[in-house]
Amino acid sequence: MMTPLLVLLVLVVLTILMTVKVIPQQSAYIMERLGKFYAVLQPGINFIIPFFDRIAYKYTLKETAVDIPEQICITRDNVQVRMDGVIFIQVIDPKKAAYGIADYTFAVIQLAQTTMRSEIGKLDLDKTFEERMTINRAVVQSIDDAAIGWGVKVLRYEIKNITPPQSVLIAMEKQMQAERERRAVILQSDGEKQAAINVAEGQKQKAVLESEGLRLRQINEAEGEAAALKSVAEATAESIRLVAAAIQTEGGMEAVQLKVADNYVEQFGKLAKAGNTLILPANLADMGSMIAAAVSIVKSSEPKK
Repeated sequence: MMTPLLVLLVLVVLTILMTVKVIPQQSAYIMERLGKFYAVLQPGINFIIPFFDRIAYKYTLKETAVDIPEQICITRDNVQVRMDGVIFIQVIDPKKAAYGIADYTFAVIQLAQTTMRSEIGKLDLDKTFEERMTINRAVVQSIDDAAIGWGVKVLRYEIKNITPPQSVLIAMEKQMQAERERRAVILQSDGEKQAAINVAEGQKQKAVLESEGLRLRQINEAEGEAAALKSVAEATAESIRLVAAAIQTEGGMEAVQLKVADNYVEQFGKLAKAGNTLILPANLADMGSMIAAAVSIVKSSEPKK
């Protein structure tokens, strides 16, 4: 009696399990009824008819990264390089992904490889390292155009590695070393040039400052000499005025006569010491007449009142 009930219970449980389908978030299931597409089951609880309906395809709607295997590409200058990449795709139409193509992942990989070979063939080796973004955009555009009927959207493509032959790597290393040496020589020559300019500029400024200092020195010396001459002239004029004023005072003329006589005797004595030969004036004995003549000259030079 218990066995038929147990079998019936098991059948009920199996029927419920076959009838109820729980779809995870960001997933889409393709349901076929009697071998024909019927519906796309959305996330949540869905009910199907056992033995009539079946889940034919299951797709995730999340973004998926697909590795592009390494392949050999030939550049425009006939250099073989090994390249690989990664492409990011997303299923946006599960029905087209199920019935538009047998395997969209395989198709995307093959199309990415052919497009990458085509784009590399348009570039020289040196440009392949610089034009990564151009190649990436070309691959995305090419696959997007072809994948319209596949229900797949290509989000982006990135080149992972570009590997030239070993001989090319050695040549590139030598080229980079030569470029570094060239830049070092240029920098050194620029430094020497700037140093020479600085030295010349310093010498120029030194010469200018020295000439300016010499000019100021000469000006100061000239001004000093002029001031000294002026002071001497003023002192001489002042002494002459004092002598003239003294002569006008009482006893001044007698003092002049005494000074003249004294100077005459002094100069005559020096003349006698200067050499062995001495010429005497004819009227040396008449000293008074000589002094009188000198005094008359002094009087004649006085200003008239």
